[in-house]
Order: sequence, then structure tokens, then C-alpha cells
Amino acid sequence: MEDSGDEDFFDASDDFLESNCQEGNCPTAPPSDCVPPPEVTVLRAGCETVSLGLAPTASSDNYRLNIDYSCDTQRGSVIMADSTTVDIEGLHPGTVYTFYITRRAENGKQSEAASVSVYTEPLPPGTITVTQLSSESVSLRWDTPAGEVEGYVATCSCAEYRVQQFTTANSLTFRSLRPGVCYTLQVSAQLKNGRRSKPAVTSARTKTDMENLLEVMDLEQYYPAKLSLSKILQIGERTITDETVTCISDLPWYFLKKLMMVNVTGRSVKCTPACESHCEAPSGNTKLDLKNLVDASTSGDTLNPLDIITALFLCSDGFVQQEMALKMSMCQFSVPLLLPNCDSKQCTLMLWAMRDIVKKYRPQSHSESKSFVEERIVLSELPLISFVRLGECSLSKSEILNKLLSNSQQYHDTFVHHDMECGDSPRRISDGLTEITWYLPCGNKNIDIFNEAVAVANLRGNIAEFETQYSFLCQTSAAVFVFFDDLKSGCKLLTNQRQKAQIFLVGNHQSREFSMDDLEKVATELGLTNSNIVLKTKRMNDADFVRNLRETVKDVVENSMNKRMQIEQMAVIAHELGILVDEDSPECQMAKTNADGITAGIQDTLKYKLHQLPRQGKIWKELTCLEKEEFRLRKVGSESVENYKSDLQVQRKNLRDKQNSYEMSSGITCFINAISSPGIERCYFLKWMRMNLDNLSREKLSGLREQYKKKSKSSENKEEIKDIDRQLSNSSLGTEHFFREMGQTYEASLSLPEKDPARQQLKHLPKLCAELLLDGFPLELVDGDASNIPLRWVSDVLSELNHLVSPQNKILVVTVLGVQSTGKSTLLNTMFGVQFAVSSGRCTRGAFMLLIRISEDVKKELNCDFMVIIDTEGLKSPELAQLDDSHEHDNELATLVVGLSDITIINIAMENSTEMKDILQIVVHAFLRMKEVGKKPKCQFVHQNVSDVSAHEKNLRDRKLLLEQLNEMTQAAAKMEKKEENKSFTDVMEYNPETGNWYIPGLWNGVPPMAPVSAGYSEAVFELKKNIVQVLGHCGSSANNISGFTEWMSSLWNAVKHENFIFSFRNSLVADAYMSLCTEYNKWEWDFKKAMYTWVTKAETTISNFGTAAGKSEMSNIKELLAQLKSEACAVVTGWETKLLDNLTQYFKQTEGHVFLVEGYKQEFANSVKMLRRDIENNVHYQLTATAQIKQGMTEVDRIKKKHTDELEVRVCDLIEECRKTKVEMTDRELDTEFDRMWNETVKELSTSRTNIDNIYNSVEHYLRVNLQCKGSHANELLRQKNLKNCGTLEFKYTAEGLINRFKNKIKVMLNFQDHTMAVQKMADSIIAACTQFVSEKVEMKGNYHDTYIQEILHMIDARLQCNKDLIADIDFEVSLKQHICGFAAGAFQKMHEDFIQVNDPYRCLNQNKEKFRADFKDVFLKQDQCQKKAEEFTNQCLKPAVEDFVYRSLGPDIIGEMLTLQQFSTRISFQYSVLLDLLNKNNFDKYLSYVSSYELYVKKWILDEIFTHFSNERMFDLEEKHLHSCVNSINNAIIKAKKQEGSDLKTFVDDVCKELGDKLVISQHALGAFMILNNANPGEFAPALTASVDDMSTLVRQKFQRTDIQTKLLKLHVKPQNELFTKVIGCGKQCPFCAAPCDAGGNAHTEHWASLHRSNGLGCYRFIDSQKLVTDICSSLVVTERRFRCLETNFEFHPYKSYKEIFPNWKIPPDGSLEASDYWKYVMATYNKKFAKAYGAKPANIPLSWGLITRKQAEASLKESFNTN
Repeated sequence: MEDSGDEDFFDASDDFLESNCQEGNCPTAPPSDCVPPPEVTVLRAGCETVSLGLAPTASSDNYRLNIDYSCDTQRGSVIMADSTTVDIEGLHPGTVYTFYITRRAENGKQSEAASVSVYTEPLPPGTITVTQLSSESVSLRWDTPAGEVEGYVATCSCAEYRVQQFTTANSLTFRSLRPGVCYTLQVSAQLKNGRRSKPAVTSARTKTDMENLLEVMDLEQYYPAKLSLSKILQIGERTITDETVTCISDLPWYFLKKLMMVNVTGRSVKCTPACESHCEAPSGNTKLDLKNLVDASTSGDTLNPLDIITALFLCSDGFVQQEMALKMSMCQFSVPLLLPNCDSKQCTLMLWAMRDIVKKYRPQSHSESKSFVEERIVLSELPLISFVRLGECSLSKSEILNKLLSNSQQYHDTFVHHDMECGDSPRRISDGLTEITWYLPCGNKNIDIFNEAVAVANLRGNIAEFETQYSFLCQTSAAVFVFFDDLKSGCKLLTNQRQKAQIFLVGNHQSREFSMDDLEKVATELGLTNSNIVLKTKRMNDADFVRNLRETVKDVVENSMNKRMQIEQMAVIAHELGILVDEDSPECQMAKTNADGITAGIQDTLKYKLHQLPRQGKIWKELTCLEKEEFRLRKVGSESVENYKSDLQVQRKNLRDKQNSYEMSSGITCFINAISSPGIERCYFLKWMRMNLDNLSREKLSGLREQYKKKSKSSENKEEIKDIDRQLSNSSLGTEHFFREMGQTYEASLSLPEKDPARQQLKHLPKLCAELLLDGFPLELVDGDASNIPLRWVSDVLSELNHLVSPQNKILVVTVLGVQSTGKSTLLNTMFGVQFAVSSGRCTRGAFMLLIRISEDVKKELNCDFMVIIDTEGLKSPELAQLDDSHEHDNELATLVVGLSDITIINIAMENSTEMKDILQIVVHAFLRMKEVGKKPKCQFVHQNVSDVSAHEKNLRDRKLLLEQLNEMTQAAAKMEKKEENKSFTDVMEYNPETGNWYIPGLWNGVPPMAPVSAGYSEAVFELKKNIVQVLGHCGSSANNISGFTEWMSSLWNAVKHENFIFSFRNSLVADAYMSLCTEYNKWEWDFKKAMYTWVTKAETTISNFGTAAGKSEMSNIKELLAQLKSEACAVVTGWETKLLDNLTQYFKQTEGHVFLVEGYKQEFANSVKMLRRDIENNVHYQLTATAQIKQGMTEVDRIKKKHTDELEVRVCDLIEECRKTKVEMTDRELDTEFDRMWNETVKELSTSRTNIDNIYNSVEHYLRVNLQCKGSHANELLRQKNLKNCGTLEFKYTAEGLINRFKNKIKVMLNFQDHTMAVQKMADSIIAACTQFVSEKVEMKGNYHDTYIQEILHMIDARLQCNKDLIADIDFEVSLKQHICGFAAGAFQKMHEDFIQVNDPYRCLNQNKEKFRADFKDVFLKQDQCQKKAEEFTNQCLKPAVEDFVYRSLGPDIIGEMLTLQQFSTRISFQYSVLLDLLNKNNFDKYLSYVSSYELYVKKWILDEIFTHFSNERMFDLEEKHLHSCVNSINNAIIKAKKQEGSDLKTFVDDVCKELGDKLVISQHALGAFMILNNANPGEFAPALTASVDDMSTLVRQKFQRTDIQTKLLKLHVKPQNELFTKVIGCGKQCPFCAAPCDAGGNAHTEHWASLHRSNGLGCYRFIDSQKLVTDICSSLVVTERRFRCLETNFEFHPYKSYKEIFPNWKIPPDGSLEASDYWKYVMATYNKKFAKAYGAKPANIPLSWGLITRKQAEASLKESFNTN
């Protein structure tokens, strides 16, 4: 059947049936007269469903319908009840189906079949997707539908356009469409059978020309959304590489990169395909092919630079536009005046974009006075000369303009023209663009083209197409120059305009289209004269033509006094013509209103600052002086230091109160409200404020300069000149002053109570400032007027910034240092595209920081998220040169910025070698200081104004000279800082003269103000930037986060406030890094010690089991075993030493955690590792030797015991045999009688061999003499004078011997210095206490004495005396002390020895075992089973003591390990903090007195209490259970293994068990021997009994452990935890020579002692001689004063505290890190003043007023600050 072509094929009308339904041959069926045939109609045909309609029958019979259907690929049937409608589903789309329908009655008869053929509807194509869209084409893609599709019919239509295409593919592109039109797109599927589906429909709008271009340039995402300044300025791969532009989308970014760096080559942008660089060079092609030369087009895709500029201005927000206009102006590029939008056909006056352009020039009228004009260009009243084009023109208007504005020595392409790079590319969106530039004279007649400043406008395109722009120019210009070739079509246009401007016609007489008649006609209608017409004739070249045109323009300029207009005033005309003005946005206008509201009332800057900004100025300067005095204490005089500091604090509080007394001024209130407005509005506000304030300052400064010039002509006006000079310094007013006022208001509010409403209202200010910093506005770090940092304000701002950006808060810092006015700010502006103030009269004061984002593509390389740029005021500033402390000021600033920076740019102007030397001295000083405090900044020396291309080579000698000067300055600085080990600059930092010096040409290419920035300058700065980024990327250290930067800044500035920076520097980052190093080292140290404890325990077990059944050693004697073990110990400790040194090396290789800050401690900790190894090795050798000696001492005793036991066993066996021979049953009484008789006879025979008792006194005296033999004959003489037995019985007292000594001693007491006798006595007491504890521990072990004990005691004494060698004690003291200690030690050891002999006396041991022998005798005689009994005996007598001994051997290291996991024991610093905090919490005077007077005793007790507290619960039991379980498992495993040895007797079985346990347990040989006597147990039955007995034993031991208190357990431990912990936390044991604060330095080999917190000397019993009142002075304050001290070390001569290092070179006592750092001890002193006085027998101190105000909370806070604990 043929296709009707009707797309409504599926309706159920009659027509449908006629055309689509055919009757066919029905299946054969018997005819029926009674069953009516169905009458069928098609109701609906879908894609997969057909609905048929059946006419109802008149019969009442029930029928069923039988429906058969088929197509070429499908058959089916349906049987259903008779119905008027039938739905057939599951059909194929776009297919013809034939349906046969019959009725069937219940009796089986059926009707004739009715048939009908129906097409199912084809499926339309799947979803249509627009795959590509441009201004002239649309590309589609769709999904293929089901069915046999032949092709697709696609239609594209709009109101006036329709096109249809057929395609067999499932994609299609419609071309030649119109831009910016919405098209309807339909696609229908056409099947092979001719059927066509319903269409799938979508729509698409073609892109406009502008949208298309933006897409090509990859800028569509920024329109209408705008490109922000932060996006442009962020440091990314594009901004730090020189890669060639290979695609059009890179062009705008390349232009922006160049423009932000003020590079005049920025407009020469062109794509270079990647393949081009691989093509053969022309010189390599030797084949002649002229046709190719002619046909070859310029390679690469091109865009007209004007299109790029227009697109970027359209896609940028107001701040980017302003920045672009400013940079373009600096490059002497023309900037947009009227910006066209080719889509909306509107243009915009770019008033806001040009607001920031400030120009300086000197018109001829100022040439004699040498003054100049400096003003914002939009506010300058200048004549505007406009140049336009009518129709096509053979003259290049823009090129002629460039020649017109350039003199013969200095040509510059201000306007883009046809013959420039890419200037011939067709303009797509920039027609209608009106550009503006300015010609500004320099005051030199030989150079200036025009004597006065003039603005020049250039309209792109035909004025016939841009009448609005032309009308605007006619009404704003002094003259309009119309370039033309043909005037026929333009006559009406030229004569219809409302012209305020003179019209000048500029034509090319040589052009074919030129008509003199048309020119005459137009000139007549316009009333022009010859002077209004400029023609280029045949006899005139370009130079002549330009000269004529220039003369014409010059005449216009000179005669246009009444036709001058500010660009700002042009906005009125723009509004009249319907031209948009960029400043009309609501945000900009509101911001302007707010800014004008503040600045409009400023008439006198000085008065305004005084009344509206009262918290800065004098008050802030006074506060600055007070702060520095609080740190430097220069004026303390004879007054008490702490009282003086307290007075200063009171003055500071009074000044803060005065600041708080001021009401918030209207100006600052409006300012805060304005910056609290929504983001974009406050950005506009700050820009308006800055511009308004700059305008005011400029006017003021201009007037003052004129006065200064006039007054300076006469020498009689000195006072007036001085006053004007002061006004020049104070007349500056910028936004920084308002932020400074905010900061002072905020800081002052912090002195108010926390809940005070005034304080609460200001809490949001730091966040506001942080948001502005994130928006790209600078933050004032150092107040240039007061030379101070408002630390709390800046810190809180940076803290809020940290919260805003976290976790992306890593920063790297770049700073610049140099002499004033050497182009530092310009260098940074050029390098990073930022805008630090550079205009005259606005030299940077103080230091400002800016934040620049790092893009994702370089974050990994730099390992940071932001780069901080810090611009500083110039060193050697003339304003400060007259001040006495100007050098100090420069040093402070240099130290701060160098300390903050990761890389410092040292900017040197080559013209002045003297100034260069001065700045080098300052800079080297700063670098030296940083090196000494752990910071390692990089530096780059930048030599400006060096333009020769061979500068680097030519300046080789200069670089050597520079290095020599740097070395000279290093030596001078090192001498001043007392760090004279630094001999050369390379000692201070890594510096390579070849790579660390950069030569930058001069900034301007020509004579300003018409000179553009030199391309050489920009390119050189770009190379420097690349190098800086590369250096930062390879520096190897991690970037600081913002909070770390804040901490570092605070620490630097606090240290800077002191005179001696290096010894004053304290920083929490350094403290954190040092704490982390100590923590790691302590972990490594404990791992080493713990491993050696385990090894020694195993080695001691091996020695103890030597020669027994449990012994595994193959050595023949104990000496060989000892030598072997010592050799093994040496190898083990060597391995651990290597491991710890490797750990240390790896630790310092990491980049996180500010490890570089503590690299100076690396060698100290390496030495500590070596010392640790030495100490551990000596200790291990001592323990092994002692164990071996004990073993040897027990050998003889064990031999005698074994001999006696063997003899008894033989006698008992004989007795048993004797009794059995009687063959008479004996009773228990008879057996007892026989056993007693045998026992008495045997013991009587054996009792003669008893162990002798040694004389321990003789042994001790021998080793004492050996120890003192090197001390000379006098020592031996002293030893002979006393009997050792008489020593040590009384308390040791040291007295100064001799009349002279006694006299000196009295003098010392009178002078109130620590009594030397008392000091020596204190030392002696400490040594005696340590030795007493050692003796007690050995006695408690209840072992035998051996000589290593006294050797260890003498070693301890010698070590302690060596540590305290600064206490001058003669040989008499040493001998008497050693005699005293050895005397009481010998007595204790003698008793210990005698007790041991008594306990281990063989006779006594025999009698102890008598009943056991009796019981065994009876058992054997009566042949009773001994298995259970012997198992219990073996368990209780042999295994149980060994298990308990193992547990107590193992518990010590476990307890230590767990205690070390606690924070208070992690480092010495943490320990000190915890002890002092505990004292504060307990608030107990007696504990404070004990801590101060008996530090070591107090600490030991505190450690023991901590152990008791920590293990007071189940923790101790858990440790015991672990080791008990380990022992039981080992025993059971040994039993199982022994059972596997078949055929073994009981002795072999027991020996196997003991041998298996030999590495772990030490089983008593005496108990084992007693167990084996008369043992007839069956091994097979003994093993299970032993296993059960071991289980019972474990229960009993566990119960015993639970019953035993912790004190008893600690006494039984082999390794005493309290001793190990004390050794670890006490460190070197040194105490401050002034206040006795303990040393907190980590490691054992540190070369410098220091304490985190010093205390009042009065707490150390110091008092004033006259008044006997306790002293309040603190040594950390005294060391910065002119005060003096005298002591034994100074031979009681006065010595300055400042030079304490000369007397105590190993001590570092830095001044307090903050004024509150010592509040802890001040609080303690103030609280317990009277009690301390009473305890010391003195009078209470005069407590400074501020001390009494310190609360407990403040004391705790100061403790946390001092120990850097959060």
C-alpha cells in the first residue's frame, strides 16, 4: 500500500479506513448465518499499540472475539470476550499490521472474518542535543529510534527563515544562520517504508558576535559575570612561565599577564601553533618557490588587539577595569573612553576605570619654577582633541596620531594601527570603541610637542555607524578632526550635529575617491576656512603631512582656553545622549556618597586627625615608648625593677583609659559602617576614600612644597622651614589612618571588662579587616608614624583571616628592603601586578602586607595557598635621619621583615655606594639575627638602573666587591651581636653571588611623562619573579600557616623591642618545634632503654642459670660468658645508636612542623645520643659484672648446699634400706625416732663446713683509696686520719676551714649573697641523698654484697662533683664527703652481707629442710604416691618464686613506659609546667616552700605520687596479669614439650622443663635440689599434676598481687620507675644562677642551659641588706637593665646583669617574652609574701601594685604562655 504522505495517518476517520484498511483473504471458516461478522474501525494507532473499534451486535448471545494479527516480522493472536473496543499491545513501531477479527459463539460457530491493515506510528528520534553553537551555525545530535530508519528530516526555522535538510546520519549542522537569533529545531525519523515520525523539537539561540568571540577567547564564563582582580593577580602557571601562546583562548591571559607587569609588548599578541616551532627554518629550505612565498599567509590565528582589550573590559568588574586602565596608561597605551557593546548597541563612558590614573607633568608656565602639576586625570581640565573617520579612508588615522604625539627621538605606538602586530586582523567587536590618551609636556621646549597638556580621543569605525559616539565627541571636544576620502554620503551627518567643537577635515588628495567639489560643498555648509582643512597632497610625504597636522592641533590647543572640560563633567553629556556611565551602579554611587560624607568636611588635615582620629598620634606614640621602655628598662635608675615596671604598666593603663574616654568620632563611625556594607560596595567605598584622601593630601602637599621652596631661599627662615617640614610629614592622610584608628579603638577596648558593651560592639572589627585583606586590600603591619605594631589588633585580624580561609591557610612571604625612593613599591607592583602607593608625597611609611592567591596548578609546587607581599618604608629615610634612633628604627624594621619573609628582595640603587653600604649593614644585621634564632630566609640582591646587556658580566668585579662588603658587615654585625663565630656572609645564609644578584634597567623608556615603562625593566622583573617562585618552590621547608605567621610576627616584634635581639627572642613556633623534637627524642631514648632493659634481663637470667639444668650457654666458665655478653651488648647498643642517629637525620629532613627552626639543636641531640649510648653501655657492663659476681659468690654456697643435700640423701636411703630389712612394720613414732637419730648424726658430721663472713669495710676502704690515689698525697693523708667505721654515723656538715675562709664567709653573708658554705652543703646533701637511696635499694634486694656496689657509689659522687665544679670545693671536702658516704654504705653493706650469709648458711638450710626430708623418707619407705605432692612442691618452691621474680623484673619498664605516655612526662618542659600547675591548683604554701627550697626532693615525691595516682586502679594489675599469663603459658608449653621426650625419668623431665624456661625464669638450684631428693614420682603422672598445680599457682599469685599495695610492689621492682622518671625529667639538674629555676633544655648534651620561667629572687631567700626585705626583682627583667650583681663567680666584684654571659656563659636568660610572662611567680610572691618572709627570717617584700592585681586565672595563663601550652 502506498504512503499517503499524511502525518495524521492514525486517526479513526472514514478516510483513514478507506486509505489504510484493505480486505484480504480471511482464514477459512464455516459460514454462519446466525453469528454476525464484526464491523471494525481503527480508533488509534500508536507506536506500539493499536486500538480497534467494533460495532455492538443486536443479539443477546455471548460471543468471544478471536483476533489474529501479523506483519513481516511478527505474528500473534488474542482471544477475548466480545467488546466494542480492542487494544493490541506489544507491536513494532512504524510497521504495517493486518488484523483478522472473527466472532465465535458458545456453540462453536463463528462469523466471517473482518480484516483491516494499520500502520503503527514510527518512533521520533531520541533527545536532541545541541552539541555546538556559534554565531552562524548550530550543530545537533540525536539518538537513533527503534525501527528501520532510512534517514532524518531536520528543519531549522525562525520568524523569517526556514530550511529543511535530509540526512542519514544522527547529527547535522545548520550553517549561514544569523547571530543572536532563536531558532526552532525539529528532527523527524523517516523509515524505509516511507513513513515519517512525529518530530522531536528543541530550540537554540545562535551566539552574538560578541558571545562567539568570548567563547573563542574562553571568556564566556566572565560575561555577564565579571572577572575579578583576585583572579587576575593570583599566581599561576601562566603568570610564571614564558610559554608561547598556542591557542586563541590564551591571548587575553597573555595580554593581562603582560599588562599587569606593565610590559609595553603586551598588545603584540599572536598565536603560534605548536607545530610551527618544529618546522624547518626558512634558511633551511633551499628550494625556490615564489608562488608559495606569495600565497603563504601569516602563520597562526590572530585577533585584533582592540578586540582583546574590548572583550577584557566587557568581562571585567570595575576594579579590574580600573587596574587595566592604569597599567595601560603607564605603558602609554590609549585607554577606552567609550566602551561599545555590539550586542546591546550601547556604549559606556569609562569614568570609573580612569579614576585611578594620576599624571605628573610640567607645562611651559611652570618651567622656570621647576614645579610640576600632579592630579587625577579625570579631574584635569584639558582640551580634548578628537579624531574620527567618515567612511573608508586611505590614511591610517591611528598611525598618523602616533606620529603626531611622538617626537623624533621617542616614537611610541599609543594607538593600535594597521601595520602593528595583528593590527590588520579584522575588528569583530571593537568598532565604536573610543580611546583616549594624553600628551603631557615635560617643560623642555626641545622635547615637548605641545606646550600644554592635551587629551586626544580616537573613535574606531565609521562615524556614520556610530553617531552617538560622534555626537558625544562633538559636544565634549575642543576640536574634531574628520578623516575622509569621499564626502558624498557624509554631508548630512557632518552638518546635523549639535557641534560645540571646531570641525577639521583631514583628507588624502591622492585618493581616487577624493572629490574637491564634495569637499568644497561640505566646507561651505560647515562654514570652514582653509585653516580647518588639512590635505595630504601629491608633493607631501608623511612627515610633512604630520607636521602640518601637528601645527593645526597646536593652534587649537593654544586657543582652547574656554573649551576645556574634565572627563568627570562629560558624564552629564553622556547621560543626555543615552550613553551609560560605569559609575552609575548603585553600589558605586552609595560608596561615593559615604566616602564624600567623610572627606568633604576635611579642611585642615592636622586638625581633622586630631579631632576625628584622636587615639593615634601622640597617645599611640607615648604607648609605643612605654612598651619599648617596659622591655628595655633604660630609665629604671636605682628604683626596684619590678616596681618600675609596675609603674610603667599603670601609665600604659592610664593611656588606654584615655583612649577609651574618647567617643567614637563621626568620621570613624561612618567609616566602620561603610566597610560593613556588602562586599562590592565596601570595595568601591575604600577606593573612593583612597582617591579622595589622596586628592586632599596632594593639594595640601603641593602648597606646602611651594612654601618650602620660597622659605628655603633665605637662611633666616630656619624655624619656619622646620615647621613646614613637620607639616609635610604630618599632612599625609590615607585610609591607613582610619584603619589605624580602628585598631587603636579595638586594642583600647580590650582593657575594658569582657562583658562591657563598648568592648562587645567592637568584636567584629578584626573580621571586617580580614575580609578586606582577602579582597586584596593591604593591611598595615607596622605603623609608620609610631614605628610600632599594634600586635593585638594585627594578630586578631590575622586570626580571623585564618578562620576565613582554613584549611587552605599556608602562606609564603616575600618582602622588599631598600633605601627610600629607590623603587621598591614599583618593583613589587610590576612583579605581582599589585598597587602599593608610589605617587610623590606618598612614600611608604611602616610596612604593609597584601595577600595574593596561589592557583591550584602551582599550589603543589609551592606548597602554599597564598603569597604574602610586604612593602616597607625606605631605610635611611630623610624624615628620620635627624632622629637619634633612626639607625635603631631601620634595624628594627629590617629585622622584622627579614624575619617574617621566606625570601627578601634587597633593592639597591647603584648610584649611591655610601647608602648601599649603610643598607647592607642593616640587612646583614637582620640576617644574622635570623640565623641565630633558627630562621633561614633567602635573599636576592636587586641592582636597579643597570641597563647594559652585558651588565652581569661587567659587574663581576662589583659582585666580588659586594661579597667583600657583605663579609665585612657580617663581621661587624657579629661583633655587635656577640656572635663572632660568623666570619662571612655565607656563614649566615646560603648565598651565591652569581645567582643571588639581579640587574634591572631603568623604569622609563625615555623622558617622562610621555615615556612608557621600559620593556627591559618589565622583562627583567619578570625573570626575577620566576626565580623567586623557583627558589620558594625548592627551599625545602614547609610554608607557615597564617597562625604560625602571626605567632612568629609577635615573637619577632617582642624581641625587636629589646636591645639585644638574639638573646631576647622567644617564639612559640620555635618552642613548639623544640618541644616536638624533645618529645620524639624522648620516645627514641625510651625505646633504646626499654630494649636494653629487656636485653639485660635476659642476659642476667642467662648468667644466673649458668651451670644449671636451665643453662643453655656452652661456655666453660662464667668469665667467658661475661665477655661474650659484654661483646653482644656492645653490638646491640651500637645498633641502637646508629638507629637513633638515623632517626634524628630523618627528622630534620621533614618539611612539616617548622623543623628548620631548631636545626641548630641537631648536633646537641646527636651528642646526646652518643652520650646516651655511652651511659647505657657502661650501665649494662656494670649490671652484667654485678650479676656475674653474685653468681660466682653463690657458687661456693650452692656447692656446699648440694654436697650436704647429697650426703643426707644417701643417709636417708641407707636408713630406708636398713628399716626395710627388719621386715617388721614400723609405726610413725618409730620411723620418726630412727630419722631423728640419723639426722643428728649426719648434721653433726657436716656442721664443721660453714661459710666465712667477709670484712666489707676493708673492701670499701680499698676502693676508696684507689679512687682518691690520683688526688695526691694529701688525700691519702686525710684518709689515714679517720677510721672508716667511724665515718657516716653523724650528719655531714661542711664548714669553711681556716680564718681567711671564715672571714670570706662572713663577708658573703653580709653582702646578702648565697652562702658558699650553704651552697656546698646543699650539694653535699643532694649527693648523700642519692647515694643513700642507692644503698637502700641494694639492701632491700637482700642479696650479697659485691664490689661493684661501692664502685658505682664512687662513680655517682664523682659525676655529681663534676657537674658542680663551679662550686669551689677543696680536696678536704671531697675526701670527707666520700669518707662519710662510704662509711655509712660500708656499714649497711656489712649488715646486708651478714644477713645474706645467715640466710644462706648451709647448716641453717639443712635444718630448714628437715621436715621435708622426714616426709619424703616416710613416703618412700611406705611407698606412697608422690606425684601430687611433688608437683605442688616443685610449683611452690621452684616455679612460684621464679615467676614472681620475673614479674617484678618486667614491671619496672612497663610502668615507666606507661608513665611516659602521659603529657606531664613527655618532656622536661611539660613536666615543669605540670608541677607548677599542680602547685597552683593545690594552693599550699608548704608545698611551694618545699619546691623552692628542696627542688629535687619535692620532684621525687611528686613523681612517686603521680605513679601512685596513675596505678591506683586496675592498671597495675593489668600489667602484672600480662606477665603472669606469659609465664604460665611458657611453663605449660615447657611441660608439653618435655612430655614428648619418651622414656625419660623424672629428673630428665624436670631438667627439660627447666631448660625450656631458662631464657625467662631463674629457678633456685637449692630448691630444685631439695625437690629432687627421694623423689619417686612417675613422670607420666607427674606432668598432669604439675599442670594443675601451675594453674593453682597462677591463681594464688594473682591473689597475692591484688592484696599487695603499690608501695610494696615498687620496693620489689628491679628497675625503679621513680628513679628513671626522675633522671629523665631532672635533666642536667642545673639551676639558674640567679633564681634557681631548673634548666628545661632537652637532651643530655645540651651546651646551653635555659629555663622557661624565672622567678623573683626573693623566693630564693635574697633580701636587701639594709631593710632585710625580700627582693622582688626577677632575673629575666634584670638582664636588660643597667643593674649589677656580684657573687662568688665574680670574686664579689660588681658585674652588669646585661653581661651575665661573661660570668655564666652556659646560661641563656632571655627577657620575658611578654609583660605578663612572669605573672605566675608574681602571683605566688604576692600571695605568700609574709609566709616566705617568715620562713626565711626576713621581712616581707614591697610588692608592686600591679602584682597584687594578678588573679589566679592570669597566673595560670602566664604559665601556659611561658611553657607554650595550649
